[in-house]
Amino acid sequence: MIPDLSFLWVIFFVLLITTLLNLLLFKPLIAVIRKREGAVKSARELAESAAARAQQAADEFESRTKAARADVYRQMDATRRAAEEGRAQLLAAAREQAAASTSEATAQIAAETAEARVRIERDADVLASAIAARVLGRQTT
Repeated sequence: MIPDLSFLWVIFFVLLITTLLNLLLFKPLIAVIRKREGAVKSARELAESAAARAQQAADEFESRTKAARADVYRQMDATRRAAEEGRAQLLAAAREQAAASTSEATAQIAAETAEARVRIERDADVLASAIAARVLGRQTT
């Protein structure tokens, strides 16, 4: 009996197909997959780098905003203090003016009171003389 050598042909064709598939399909496919992995890794690194730069820019913006707010608050405080000082000066000036007006009015009232007393005394003398003359019956007109 002659051994069947067809299994050798099957092995040969399986090896041939395996070699052809490896050369024509699997190696290019693996190369494409590796390139894609490299591109994904590169894109991921680029995205992480961009995220880090964005976070740094956000932190810098936040610090500048805080500094600007602090500066505005300082300016507002200085303006408020200046306004309070101006108000105090205006209030002091108004008080001085009111005191001067009060003093002037008091002096004027005192002068008018003294003048009125002099007039009353003079008029009282004239009226007393007139009353006395009428009561006594003397007419001096």
